[in-house]
Amino acid sequence: MSAHWRQRPEGGGFFALWLIRTIALRCGRPAARVVLYPITLYFFFRRGPERRASRQFLTRALGQRATVWQILRHIHSFASITLDRVFMLARGERGFRLEVEGLDYLHDAIDEGRGAMLMGSHHGSFEALRMLSQRYQKAPLRIVLNKQQTPAMTALLEALAPDIGERVIDGAQDPASVVLALGEAARQGHMVALLADRGRQDEAMLRVPFLGEDAAFPVGPWLLAASLRIPVVLCFGLYLGGNRYKLVFEPFADTRELPREGRRKAVRGYVREYAARLESLARTHPYNWFNFYDFWHDTTQVVGNDAGAGVGRDVGARA
Repeated sequence: MSAHWRQRPEGGGFFALWLIRTIALRCGRPAARVVLYPITLYFFFRRGPERRASRQFLTRALGQRATVWQILRHIHSFASITLDRVFMLARGERGFRLEVEGLDYLHDAIDEGRGAMLMGSHHGSFEALRMLSQRYQKAPLRIVLNKQQTPAMTALLEALAPDIGERVIDGAQDPASVVLALGEAARQGHMVALLADRGRQDEAMLRVPFLGEDAAFPVGPWLLAASLRIPVVLCFGLYLGGNRYKLVFEPFADTRELPREGRRKAVRGYVREYAARLESLARTHPYNWFNFYDFWHDTTQVVGNDAGAGVGRDVGARA
């Protein structure tokens, strides 16, 4: 049985991230990207669990055993978007080519003034979403992230953009506090964003098919969406290489019309559909997948499966 993803230490440290930030902002993005090559090699040789998880995922997504070169490319992609977070926070869209698909779906969801829930994943760059949100001041974006999981990176990002803390709901809080914060944001017509592919160790999960084997996905985000009764839009910020990103919005569900008596059955359907969409995306953009742990044999508590078991209690806290 593999260790839970929360038990893995943060890569690098305060000094390493500070050094990369300094090089990036003083020397520019082209010079900073040169540093990514030794960083990629360091993680390949020093982070065995992440290297093995990369091979496992890529083998499933590509349909053949992943090569060393493909694993290195995978790690380099992760390092690239991590570096780009510095520039996106410090300089916004300047220097990037941002393609947006499905923006009308987002407009339709937020124009009613009832808010919208954006469901993303650890696939691509969620920072691209924050970058785009600067264009739409009438519907501020609130994102649920666990600040305690990567304290060095969190400190770096908040130093670059001091107001970022005001827009982040800390997923490390108790579930009730997270639910209340999200509910208040939705009532104010804000966009609220969650990453729905990882669960806490104490969170209700559901096993559904994903890349050839059942994997556990959290049910909390979907129960939360049902309780808030706001439209759900899928959102993925895909890294296309170089300075190119593609932000994709897709309509998913309108939980305002979900009857209470059919809620649990509908939630199971949401989890299945979300996993199926994520699988399709993982196959077409495999190097954007940034869950570097054994996704199929996680030690997270699983309380249900796709055959119809109960989906468990409502857990609102996200990571």
